[in-house]
Amino acid sequence: MKKVLYVFLILFSFSIKSQDATSILKKSEENLRGIKSSYTEMSITIVRPKWKKEMTMKGWSVGEDFFSSVVMTPIKEKGTVFLKRENEVWNYVPSIERTIKLPPSMMMQNWMGTDFTNDDLVQRSSISDDYTNTITGNEEIDGYDCWKIELIPNEDAPVVWGKLVMWIDKTDYMQLKTEFYDEYEDMVSVMTSKQIKDFNGKKLPAVIEYVPLDKEGNKTIIERLVWNFDIDINQRYFLPSNMKNLR
Repeated sequence: MKKVLYVFLILFSFSIKSQDATSILKKSEENLRGIKSSYTEMSITIVRPKWKKEMTMKGWSVGEDFFSSVVMTPIKEKGTVFLKRENEVWNYVPSIERTIKLPPSMMMQNWMGTDFTNDDLVQRSSISDDYTNTITGNEEIDGYDCWKIELIPNEDAPVVWGKLVMWIDKTDYMQLKTEFYDEYEDMVSVMTSKQIKDFNGKKLPAVIEYVPLDKEGNKTIIERLVWNFDIDINQRYFLPSNMKNLR
């Protein structure tokens, strides 16, 4: 009887711990996109050993299923639009005036020469739903007390990473650092968040730096210049037929 009770307590403790991790991740994701919607203006800097490129973009989102972004500068890429509608992903290319539905095979290609993939940009994967999440410890990142959470992909989940390790601060649920591992559990890239600012009453990192570890000297830096939440967004922003009109 004591053995059964002991095993039950272990399982119960593990279940609570796992549920806590999932709740933390969901809260963190909600902070990034707002309860119902978000609008952002950002600059993107692509750094390579011998050159550097800068871009600016605008982006709109509603919930988890609708996301669109348009490139503002440089002039050569201006008007390029990416759109996510539930499980569909679209791209408008102004130079050829074509709207293209992206097949799954293109989702892992690098987006606009950055270190992010098309899948990263449209956020197709939900970290709270596609992974089994466990708090593995507590650590401090840049003076912020954080939960350290390990994310292992569920069987048959549509994700590319073999494992993620994420640090989320305990006060404002900010994602301050993420390590990305391949299927062999080798770390392949690191994403860090910096320059904490207030965006419409939310404390969030203004700068994200993504570094692929297998490409020395490469990194992509995103800086949020404007970040508004829970505003009214016209549904036309998420129609493939309206992509060429986004400004």
